[in-house]
Amino acid sequence: MSIMAELHDLTALELAEGIRRREISPVEVTEHYLDRISRWSDRYGAYVTVTADLARAQAHEAEQAVLRAADPGELPPLHGVPVPVKDLTNVAGVPCRLGSAAFVDFVPHFDDHVVTRIRASGAVLLGKTNTPEFGLSCYTESDVAPPARTPWDPTRSAGGSSGGAAAAVAAGLAPVAQGNDGGGSVRIPASACGLVGLKPTRGRISNGPLAADYTGLVCHGPLARTVRDAAALLDVMAGPMPGDPYWAPPCGSFLAAAGREPGRLRIGRFCTPVVAPTELHPACLRAYEAASELLAELGHEVEDCAPPFGPEVVGQFETVWAVGAALVPVETDRESQLLPLTRWLRDRGRKASGVEYGLALGEMQRAARRWLVESRSYDAILTPTLAQPPVGVGELRDDADPARDFENQKRFTPFTSVYNVTGQPAITLPLHWSEEGLPIGVMLAGRPAEEELLLSLAAQLEAARPWHTRKPACW
Repeated sequence: MSIMAELHDLTALELAEGIRRREISPVEVTEHYLDRISRWSDRYGAYVTVTADLARAQAHEAEQAVLRAADPGELPPLHGVPVPVKDLTNVAGVPCRLGSAAFVDFVPHFDDHVVTRIRASGAVLLGKTNTPEFGLSCYTESDVAPPARTPWDPTRSAGGSSGGAAAAVAAGLAPVAQGNDGGGSVRIPASACGLVGLKPTRGRISNGPLAADYTGLVCHGPLARTVRDAAALLDVMAGPMPGDPYWAPPCGSFLAAAGREPGRLRIGRFCTPVVAPTELHPACLRAYEAASELLAELGHEVEDCAPPFGPEVVGQFETVWAVGAALVPVETDRESQLLPLTRWLRDRGRKASGVEYGLALGEMQRAARRWLVESRSYDAILTPTLAQPPVGVGELRDDADPARDFENQKRFTPFTSVYNVTGQPAITLPLHWSEEGLPIGVMLAGRPAEEELLLSLAAQLEAARPWHTRKPACW
């Protein structure tokens, strides 16, 4: 294997270690990824903006910091490592299209707090990754970029809304990536692309300074090929800023937690779809059962438990989701440029009264409290991540009938949004593969603020059934 091929074959932490040892140059790493992006990004719909000049400047600064350091080992864990940012997240001076033709000329003048933290870590910003309009759908198909496709089968969707981020990491166009998750938007594409995707505890990573965090549904999270890489990026991104409405209790190093044994745990499991009645694909059910067996083999107590809530809460979530779509500030003369699903959701959100919105938020909070009390005896909860393997590009989308489009999405993702409602951390792991060679994720949720235990358990599973040596054809 050539040196160039070896660079993207390395994990993020292996790249960082090579940089600290002065065996690998951040400039060399950055040029390698920029070259791969130029060759593969459009095929997989990974990036919408490539910040080549910024990346080269940051790589040069990172290299100089390594050369100046008396002890490069004291540099941050991901110093000099490329980390792209999803195009719903603001980076000063870089276009932020939000997946929408209505925002093609929007250039923010400030960084979101999570980007400030990524910059401070010495990481290198390769560019902005593809997302659907306003992050509203679980597929990444918009009017401003090619569809995001899973590198395991480019006829199939990479999922959404962090579809570009997942496609980038899975195709070797970034070692790790930042995403965000309001109903599964990190975990859905991670499952479709054979990656680790973590939605942290509510308040673990700040959504500031601009985002009005009315609901607590949305949080940033890492996508990575390994649990340790995901933990290292979480260490970089985690932290509040003054004025945040939600704060997670401080933790130690998430990377260190991924190196510890979890001990014997009590794990509940359920596979009854929560968000919509749907049939589980046999591959997803097999993955769930195989994960249960593996957990038991590792010494954990695994038992069935009831789902957290029923359809009554789903309707409240839909009201809150639709109001969130309506709150995006779109100029009146640009409303016609929005996609049919977006317009349908915004119209639905505008029809909800303030009282209806408040009652919906209240019912979601009550349901979350009930579940968190009822499930507190479990250290983790196992479910399938998705109800189906990765679906074909365009298979869920229905511009002629946005209501049907929304129902299609609910049936594809009947598990993930549960933990946006409860605020619990949840991680999808690529433990299984279909007979067709498609990745099938399983999901584990932990108690609030217990990402450390969740990462420890995830790392134990990875050690028992390693996955990151699997590579799609573009590698």
